[in-house]
Amino acid sequence: MKFLFVIDLLKNINPLKDSSVALMQATSRKFIEVWICTPQDLEARGDEVWASSIKINPNPWLSKIETECIPLAEFSCIWMRKDPPVNEGYLYATHLLEVAERKGVKVINKPASLRAWNEKLGALRYSNLMAPTLVASKIDDLMNFAQAHEDVVIKPLGGKGGQGVIRITQNSPCIKAMIELITCQEELPVMMQKFIPEVAQGDKRIIIVDGEPFGAINRIPKKGDFRSNLALGGKPEKSNLSDQEKMICSELSMQLKEEGLFFVGIDVINGMLSEINVTSPTGLREIEKFSNKSIADEIIENLISII
Repeated sequence: MKFLFVIDLLKNINPLKDSSVALMQATSRKFIEVWICTPQDLEARGDEVWASSIKINPNPWLSKIETECIPLAEFSCIWMRKDPPVNEGYLYATHLLEVAERKGVKVINKPASLRAWNEKLGALRYSNLMAPTLVASKIDDLMNFAQAHEDVVIKPLGGKGGQGVIRITQNSPCIKAMIELITCQEELPVMMQKFIPEVAQGDKRIIIVDGEPFGAINRIPKKGDFRSNLALGGKPEKSNLSDQEKMICSELSMQLKEEGLFFVGIDVINGMLSEINVTSPTGLREIEKFSNKSIADEIIENLISII
């Protein structure tokens, strides 16, 4: 059995924190071959897609065994774990992976769903679970929303890891200029949400696997910032799921499974859904550290049972 992981360049990966590496290592412990490539290594030859892949031994990280161009149909499973942005190159890669999917290869997450579920907009399917939210590009509409809710955050729809997220209040100077800038003069829509002050007590990342919650961590913003993303200095801490958070997971479960979203990370603040991350959710290393369990091994065991 062979698994392929489509990832970023190796030089950009920190194996001590990277969830993809945790999954690769768990895969190897099941005596499954681990191969890696980048989206740029995919190529179509007629109706067959190939990948210039590197076979690796991820335990310990990292030893390369061999390099070979392999048809994707030879893999039992392909993990699409390239980080955002979801740009043209990313989208074309999902189309190429879809060719392998049509030949019976399990692709995680499902390529069509990676395209359909923007990590900000996907949550709008469950707007009843969210803080008051507006997605718009018109400056007047965004200004009115900000005035009505007094304290808001603005999120670029293509951002990741908290990058570009800003907070404004009705008394902030130059509100209109900031909105002009972030919407590129009304060319791009953005997400504006009522600010949740309880984010100071944490923003919870919950890992959902095949529709079931597998673990969670709370992320505390660093001093002087409201953003809790680990990539921006947020501090992880041990956490369990509240009844409200279990309800949110339950409400999402069926649709995530139906749409082939096997590995998902949702963000919840004060019992309200914030984002549904489907491209390359993180947090496995931190969850394993606090739970003293190999969550990655449990995920791979679950995957093997359904391939």
